[in-house]
Amino acid sequence: MKGLVIKNTGSWYLVRTDDGRDIECKVKGNFRLKGLRTTNPIAVGDRVVIVENNEGTALITEIENRRNYIIRRSTNLSKQAHILAANIDLCFLIVTIDQPVTSTVFIDRFLAAAEAYRVPVNLIFNKIDIYTEDETEYMNALAGMYDYIGYPSIRISVLNNVGIEVLQKKIEGKVTLFSGHSGVGKSTLINALIPDASLKTGSISGYHGKGMHTTTFSEMIELPQGGFIIDTPGIKGFGTVDMEKNEIFHFFPEIFHFSKDCRFNNCIHINEPDCAVRDAVEKHYISESRYKSYLSMMEEEIDEKYRK
Repeated sequence: MKGLVIKNTGSWYLVRTDDGRDIECKVKGNFRLKGLRTTNPIAVGDRVVIVENNEGTALITEIENRRNYIIRRSTNLSKQAHILAANIDLCFLIVTIDQPVTSTVFIDRFLAAAEAYRVPVNLIFNKIDIYTEDETEYMNALAGMYDYIGYPSIRISVLNNVGIEVLQKKIEGKVTLFSGHSGVGKSTLINALIPDASLKTGSISGYHGKGMHTTTFSEMIELPQGGFIIDTPGIKGFGTVDMEKNEIFHFFPEIFHFSKDCRFNNCIHINEPDCAVRDAVEKHYISESRYKSYLSMMEEEIDEKYRK
């Protein structure tokens, strides 16, 4: 029997079968012996084959080929990787300028990982009702930069019901992943899109100015207008997985575009002569913040190889 993994609690998977039943499943033992270096060999969004038992539960015996997925590792260079979700039509990374601050390095690492595994990403700039004039100006500049690169954005305020209708139209009939730091308003937003979801919402820690975790596992929530939202736990950092040093620039579309004009085919755009990418940064065709994010990923990759 086949089905869709709609929830992962860490020890159990909830699978919605093709005939419409929800069955709690475990993973067959040898699944973890197939060279999958992840904390979860199966992810929300996976299509799987299950075998039912007499107790009303089932074993997952096979996973169908994934169309795409989002995977990350911890930023302390550990070998543990975690698949956030699989078979995604669209991903929304929720960004806040304050309460909490979402850094451009975090955004760029997320976008690079999505590029690597063929997941289309849009940005949501949330909490626009709380920003100062300077913060709003910075947000607009940031949104403009990412729009120009090819990552469309929406500015929303759940409190004032701004941008919610636009978002509802974008996700209709799709499997959409929502991700971002804890505290960016993900659960509040999903509750606005799906009132029956009744997700827990948290507050911002006064001491750190960061969000408190309210979602503890990944789950697919059915949309009234068709499709699903995949809700994932908030993430602090975003370490990239299985990227070779000489291919990281492929996952920054604007850097890849200018790299074709570099003098050397194996240019990695750090200190090589006649580098078209560094020239584009100096002339502001490539954002300095994006280039710094690229360098941070390159340094991480070099450090990782040194440690090995």
